[in-house]
Amino acid sequence: MDYLLTLLADPVAWAALATLIVMEVVLGIDNLIFIALLTNKLPAEQRSRARKLGIGAALVLRLALLSTVAFIVKLTSPIIHLSEFSLSWRDLILIAGGLFLVWKATREIHHIVDPDPAPTIYKVPATERTFAATIVQILVLDLVFSIDSIITAVGMTSHIPIMVVAVIVAVAVMLLAADPLSNFILKNPTIVMLALGFLLLIGTTLIADGFGVHVPRGYIYAAMVFSASVEGLNMMARRAKQAAQSRSLDENG
Repeated sequence: MDYLLTLLADPVAWAALATLIVMEVVLGIDNLIFIALLTNKLPAEQRSRARKLGIGAALVLRLALLSTVAFIVKLTSPIIHLSEFSLSWRDLILIAGGLFLVWKATREIHHIVDPDPAPTIYKVPATERTFAATIVQILVLDLVFSIDSIITAVGMTSHIPIMVVAVIVAVAVMLLAADPLSNFILKNPTIVMLALGFLLLIGTTLIADGFGVHVPRGYIYAAMVFSASVEGLNMMARRAKQAAQSRSLDENG
């Protein structure tokens, strides 16, 4: 109790909490985009429940990992040594998660560009669209993003209560944003391709990070914001053109 009271009275702890909440929310964007794309493939009545389950699982995973912080920190210790190059468990998990994202995004892009292709390695099985299969895929990426999230948190503060509060707030924001984001993507089909491009970018970044080539996340998110802004302008232009055409038809009709 004294420990918690000391933290509450410490302005440095509050600053660390605010910073960590922002970081956790930003890191959650990757996870949220993936969940939105996956759940939009389900029947309408299952989508919201799948999102809540997926995000709830992310919270459980993060809190469970926080209870084993000492073990999580050890994941950064090298286990594979090749000359001057080494890989840790964290690196292997990031590489595997990145490859999964790149594979998934590439397959979905292929399916959109050629909706009725000949049988290929990208052919989407009928079972993939089931509720259970969607949740399993969400859990796989939840694990990757959760480990990355907790390692980031450990690097910013040594106080477990601060990490717990930051994680809960970040997941609550994800929960609130999930349905609006998914509905927005569903109503604007061109956004789907942009979101898949984001997943390719994120997956490539995770692979690079796993191999020791760290790309500052600020650059990645700046590129995402720029791309989204350009697409937003395109959407405005299309709507303005459609409105002008409708007025022209009304005047001539």
